[in-house]
Order: sequence, then structure tokens, then C-alpha cells
Amino acid sequence: MSEPRPAEDTGRPSAPGLDEDPAAPPPLLDRSSGRFWSPRRIPAGVVALLLLAGAGVLLYDVVAVRAHRPAMHWRRALARQLAERPLDDVWVLTGAGVAAALGLWLIVLAVTPGLRGLLPMRRPHPDVRAGLRREAAASVLRDRALEVSGVREARVRMRRRRARVRALAHFRDLDEVRADLDTVLGEAVSGLGLSRPPALSVAVRRPGRKG
Repeated sequence: MSEPRPAEDTGRPSAPGLDEDPAAPPPLLDRSSGRFWSPRRIPAGVVALLLLAGAGVLLYDVVAVRAHRPAMHWRRALARQLAERPLDDVWVLTGAGVAAALGLWLIVLAVTPGLRGLLPMRRPHPDVRAGLRREAAASVLRDRALEVSGVREARVRMRRRRARVRALAHFRDLDEVRADLDTVLGEAVSGLGLSRPPALSVAVRRPGRKG
């Protein structure tokens, strides 16, 4: 009876997934998710309702005039006011200013993405877009700052391009605490996976005296 032969090393790679951590997240791509655009439902709905109401009233008045009925009182009064008032009248200038401001506001809403509270992240996959809420990113940085020895309290103000961290240190040298915060928070910002990591601004001070 022959003895069992020992297993030979064939040089082939092991089966996929045996030596790798299945829970490890996929590597992030260099592509950004881009800014997320707000649907602007409320402004669009308000403008649509106003245009619909104005067009309906104007159409009704035109049909009434075509049917040999007198025009509505508001249209006759408006036409008389526009014919009699000069262009430099305060009410004409006020109305023109309000109309221009509303038009400019609508243009700004149309060309800006909105959703400033949602920070775009790097894509884990070309077909996946990811975003992180600004409050969640600030909460992560605050928790990491509180892990630094000597930090008693931390406040984080998160913006799209800058994260301002204000910490209170009740012991240790302030320069040492600030250096540790720079290191820890820098790693935390990199770990967020944002497409444009915000610049850090760290300030450390002693708590004020009570009384």
C-alpha cells in the first residue's frame, strides 16, 4: 500500500477570497461624484401655479373681449396706470425692481446645483454616486477630536471647502494638543472619502474661568 504523497506547491494563486478580507470596502476611484442638484420643487411649483393662474385669467379676459363684453376692471385700471404714470415714478421703479429681483432669483436657482449640505464623495464604482451629509462629516471629526488626550470639548463647523475645529484643552501643552489634532483630524478627513477634502483650521484654547 503506497503512502500518501505530500501536497506540492504548484505556484498558482490561491482561490480568490480566501486570503482577502471579504468585509474590506472596495477601493475608491479618482473620479468625483460631482455636485448633487436640488430638484427645486417648491420654487418650480410656485412659478408654475402663478403662470397658470395668470394665463387663465388673461385668456378669460381676452375671450370676453372677443365676445363683445367689457374687459375686466383690473386690466383697464392697469392699462390706464401704465399709460399715465411716467417711467421715473416710484411705483414703476419699485415694481420693476421687484420683477428684476424675482427673475434674478429664478436664474440663480436654475444655474446653481443647491444641496450645499451634501458633500460629494469619490466613487466606489463608475455607476455609483455617493455623498456625505455635512452634519455627519462634522460628527465624525468631532468624535475623532475628542479621542485626543487633553481635549475636553470640541466644536466643528463644516463647510464645503473648510472645516473649522475649536477645541478646549484642560491639560497638556496647547501646542502638543494642536499637533495631535492636526494629525488625527487630517487622517479623519482623508478617511471620509470626499472628492474635495476640506482644508483644516484647528484652534485650541483653555476653558474660561468660572465666576
